[in-house]
Amino acid sequence: MPRVSQDHLDARRRQILDGARSCFARFGYEGATVRRLEEATALSRGAIFHHFRDKESLFLALAEDDAHRMAQVVAEQGLVQVMRELLKHESHDGGEHPADWLGTRLEVSRRLRTDPDFRSRWAERSEALTAATRARLQRQREAGNLRDDVDVDVLTGFLELVLEGLVSHLAMGLPADDLDPVLDLVEETVRRHRRTLP
Repeated sequence: MPRVSQDHLDARRRQILDGARSCFARFGYEGATVRRLEEATALSRGAIFHHFRDKESLFLALAEDDAHRMAQVVAEQGLVQVMRELLKHESHDGGEHPADWLGTRLEVSRRLRTDPDFRSRWAERSEALTAATRARLQRQREAGNLRDDVDVDVLTGFLELVLEGLVSHLAMGLPADDLDPVLDLVEETVRRHRRTLP
């Protein structure tokens, strides 16, 4: 029997994650039944669970994948850009978008509140986003672009709280069309203000 290439295995894993992402976003964790996961991924349960031990492992892998992608955006453009991507996704329904992680993020937030086991498993994975945010802020401070009167850890916490607030706002279905100026204000709040001489 010929061996399956690593490229094929990686492509199959990506297919499962992409299908599962839309399934979890549409139906939530509880509503994402095995049958719905099969439909969303166009694969059998055997193929899905060959790559992932169970639904919990699949969801954790998906959430970790999305957190990693968010951390990449943070490293390159900052946490406010992640928030802008979430808003763009919200206002352009349908079609693939870099911020298709919103559904997963909403489900992670819900499960963090209701599932202590998930909370403990997720804690180690969520540190990547915090670390990326802290590292970017530190680089911005060293470049002279970040206010220097507030500790980097405090600014990191501030931005993470704003992100969670935005996710809650979107989860409640509140209007998102007019939030760009709010994010401009958030960005301005962490920037270094250069004094102009009179």
